Amino acid sequence: MRYADRLDQLPVFVFSELRRRISELQGKGIDVISLGSGDPDQPTPEAVVRAAQSGLASATNHQYPENKGKAKFRKAVSSFYQYRFNVTLDPEGEVFPILGGKEAIHHLSMLMLSNQDVCLSPTPGYPPYRSGPILAGGQIFSMPLAEENGFQPDLSSIPSMVLEKAKLIYLNYPNNPTGAVATDTFFSLVVEFAREHNLLVVHDNAYSELAFDGYKPKSFLSTPGAFDIGVEVFSLSKGWNMTGWRVGSIVGNRDVISRYAHLKPNIDSGICGALQDGAITALTDERDFPKKMSKIYQARRDLVVSRLKTLGLDIKPQKATPFIWCKTPRQMESTKFTGDVLDRTGVVLSPGSAFGAAGEGYFRIALMTKDEALEEAIYRVEQIL
Repeated sequence: MRYADRLDQLPVFVFSELRRRISELQGKGIDVISLGSGDPDQPTPEAVVRAAQSGLASATNHQYPENKGKAKFRKAVSSFYQYRFNVTLDPEGEVFPILGGKEAIHHLSMLMLSNQDVCLSPTPGYPPYRSGPILAGGQIFSMPLAEENGFQPDLSSIPSMVLEKAKLIYLNYPNNPTGAVATDTFFSLVVEFAREHNLLVVHDNAYSELAFDGYKPKSFLSTPGAFDIGVEVFSLSKGWNMTGWRVGSIVGNRDVISRYAHLKPNIDSGICGALQDGAITALTDERDFPKKMSKIYQARRDLVVSRLKTLGLDIKPQKATPFIWCKTPRQMESTKFTGDVLDRTGVVLSPGSAFGAAGEGYFRIALMTKDEALEEAIYRVEQIL
């Protein structure tokens, strides 16, 4: 067999490897506690589940869905954006359903990149910011997110030769894995930068609804001029505990949405209507549900930060996301540290290097496990540190 060489350029997806390792250890009878992948431990809101169950009984949802989604779903997204971010969206031309954020990241690469076009991708960052461009036939220029710069890229340091070939830039705030948040000044700088260099900005807004200490993340589209050069990927996965539902939307620039609507029917047949019915309820009747989850994650954050600080780890409480980003002790290599922790305690942590080269020297803790298991995991880590 002669396979396409693009697949050989991709590393093993970190969370798939973590799941494989967990299964291996559990098969040996080891009690594994995973603080690795970002999959909520709490259920989807009951009202959302009931709406989807009712939708499954409707014969209209048994046929192919329209790829552009139900008008009621698009209107629910538009209404939520007005309520939450004071951003006005036309549900007919500025909203399009997606099968989760990961899909949109990949498809936007297909939409924009070919023939070695360049994508500006953050490191550390969500792995699809690298795999999407590679699979689309593009090249990646990695933008380091340094702690001394607030985990924001230094756009002025990108070489002009790179910018001549660049067509796309991925951003993500609140940020996974670092938990960093963006300032209004930074978003304004991004708009001017994209306009100057004719770039499409794709802002992954997966974590805007999970924030702490009174902080309220903004939509990138609330930045003046953002609609001219950008789109935003919005997912219900984390805020409403709907990772398995694969429901979200891409919103923003009308021309990009139009081109996306041309691409999508050639790839899939859209979101099951019953799942859209559930998502509509999430964005309307249950639009404040993420506030409940934020309280849960804030309590877990406070527990982990206070306990690990006493061990001398360089750890700071983040303002948003259900993750903690921490430097490894004694400048240990991240895979070595997390591997040692797993072997000696059965606790799964994500090595920073799995999110890109600039993640080396850090590890990520996902706060998405039951409180009792989280406390036990931290206790085990304390014993070896």
